[in-house]
Amino acid sequence: MQTISLIWGILAVIGMLVGFIPCVGAFNWLNIPFAGVGVIISAIALGTSKDPSKAKSIAGLICCIVAILFGFIRLVIGGGVL
Repeated sequence: MQTISLIWGILAVIGMLVGFIPCVGAFNWLNIPFAGVGVIISAIALGTSKDPSKAKSIAGLICCIVAILFGFIRLVIGGGVL
């Protein structure tokens, strides 16, 4: 489950970077909910992990939160949120 949360976080960050390309900023409307699901998955992985090293789920959680924050900022700056 930790690996899934890490992969989900990496995909969310890649989606965020695609959303920074001019004329593709509306992609953030899809990426923000995707990253939100990633936050839920990462939180579940963090809570249910019996492994002493929870680095993968923490990294996935951080990546998803960063993708949500920067995606929302990009939408506000680009006029996608009125």
